[in-house]
Amino acid sequence: MLLPERVKHRKQFKGNMHGLAYRGSKVSFGDFGIQALEPHWITSRQIEASRIVITQHVSKTGKFWIRIFPDKPITKKPAETRMGSGKGDVDHWIAVVLTGRVMFEFTGVDEATAQRITELVSAKLPMRIKLLTRKAQEEV
Repeated sequence: MLLPERVKHRKQFKGNMHGLAYRGSKVSFGDFGIQALEPHWITSRQIEASRIVITQHVSKTGKFWIRIFPDKPITKKPAETRMGSGKGDVDHWIAVVLTGRVMFEFTGVDEATAQRITELVSAKLPMRIKLLTRKAQEEV
């Protein structure tokens, strides 16, 4: 699973997820991209599950890119702990994904296979996604 090797601060505030993703909202590397239609936190486990699905369909014929990285720590206090006594230990890592962010890109497959990959990846993620193509992006 993905996680940073080292961070400047061990624990972070929750923050917010307002607005649209301007950076990383276009297909840059491959022919197809999977774009988020709503903001959400994506855990490193969800990214790994999506990576496995994409690898199964693209591995021999093409290449794929993961465009998000889980660099935000989420803390959790132990069960049956009294209130107070500070913030809990880091439990897992997440990537903050805003609306419009391209999370995964791949190339080397036809459009029907790309649509099938998108359907399978949508089952692994907690939000709505859509398939982007480089051709449709260049026409606009």
